Amino acid sequence: MSQHTLSDVAAHIREQAITYCESSKVPGYLAGVYQAGEQTVISHGVANITAQALMRDDTGFLYGSITKVLTTTLVLQQVERGVIDLDDRVVNYLPEFKLATPEAAEKIRVRHLLSHTNGIDADLFLVDANGGAALKVYLAQLGQSCGALFEPDEYVSYSNGGMMVAGRMLEVVTGTSYHDLLERELYSTVGMNDSCTSAEKAILRSTAVGHFPDPASNSVRRTDMFMLPDSWAPAGSTPIGTIHDLLAFARTHLANGVAPSGAHVLSHESVARMQLVSHDMGTPNVSPIGFGWLLVPFGKTTVLSMSGASPGGVAVLALVPEHDLAFAAFGNSPMAMPLHDQILLWLLNEHLAVEVPNLVSGGSANSDLTPYAGTYRSNQLRVDVNVVDGQLEEKVTYEPLNAAQQRIFSGFAGGSSPFPPRRFVPVGADIFAPVGVPLQAFNGYSRQLLVSYHGLSNGRAEYRCAGGRMTRRVPASITSSSAPC
Repeated sequence: MSQHTLSDVAAHIREQAITYCESSKVPGYLAGVYQAGEQTVISHGVANITAQALMRDDTGFLYGSITKVLTTTLVLQQVERGVIDLDDRVVNYLPEFKLATPEAAEKIRVRHLLSHTNGIDADLFLVDANGGAALKVYLAQLGQSCGALFEPDEYVSYSNGGMMVAGRMLEVVTGTSYHDLLERELYSTVGMNDSCTSAEKAILRSTAVGHFPDPASNSVRRTDMFMLPDSWAPAGSTPIGTIHDLLAFARTHLANGVAPSGAHVLSHESVARMQLVSHDMGTPNVSPIGFGWLLVPFGKTTVLSMSGASPGGVAVLALVPEHDLAFAAFGNSPMAMPLHDQILLWLLNEHLAVEVPNLVSGGSANSDLTPYAGTYRSNQLRVDVNVVDGQLEEKVTYEPLNAAQQRIFSGFAGGSSPFPPRRFVPVGADIFAPVGVPLQAFNGYSRQLLVSYHGLSNGRAEYRCAGGRMTRRVPASITSSSAPC
């Protein structure tokens, strides 16, 4: 049973936002909660520090990777209509789909795209393409540049590339562009009336822009890039909308596929299938995955969740089906993610009286750290792991394939300066935590700060997983940025 009225919830979230944004220099914040037929939205601060435009309840923002759940919903609609079979190979619908690793694409089935178990090594692969042919251009370059990290179903690794393949597949089987399909099949039917897919439309109404910390001024600066190219649309580059719109989408999934308008968007069976565990890595830093949704365990309660980064901003959508509750939020600085975490944990602990035990205890740690030391790689990313003073020290290096990749990544990340080395300590079997962080801090979304190692054989780990993303051990001699994805 809920412990507060939604009016109490709104007042508490507003107080949390004011305090946190002031101390962490987050320019503006939006949050909304729906529960059992009632809804509240709060706004705080400014949407753009340059224009000093106020953040309003109806201010739009980039959904980022929350879009992946929308893309998954679109695929499930086509499954219901008999156009797509989840167990079919992707190449049956999309013959143009190829990867640099021989025969890898032929093994990937549609369900692997939606469950992040496809192994496509393209997490940072950014293609500078816009307009109606953007996804076709993306697929062509993907096949030339990126291979596979692992066999389908072997592991979970957060897959931007898989969602772009799914988006292009939708275009081919429906004969409709991804943006048009999104607007017709979801925006219109769900009642996401203020959502759009372009900066040209977003600029006609109140829209937030991202910001990055600026150490030189001890403040923040506005992003110079509003959104990523259209080639990343199905993974989250272009969809823009409001808290009200995200809550309408959430309510549709809470109501077994029936939108607030009464329109039937998905069947009960499809909604349930998206919430069924497809793969569980069995490690605390990677939540079990359904189709589209991360199935995040908080004690005995499962939260359906997806967060979404955009240039200088971060959004989150979380559903608690057993309490008919949805939480949506956006902050226009990457520093807002801990506030999302703080509010969600308060909603679970204090509002819903959900017991959230510590995710990691710090016990069962391995004393021999040598199996984890080595060099790990994925698309344009290199991680050097060494044992230093009884701890693991990681040096993460971004190695762009070309100038276009570097330009887009730098705009998205707010710069491309080297990442400082980080130290980690063991807190369980093959699991490590950043030095100096209390274990209870990992109970929420910050569990993604934990690092796990997998595939231990012959005295060494074959994979490293951080932030839900896998990197694979490579021979120490392979160090150049020209190494294959």
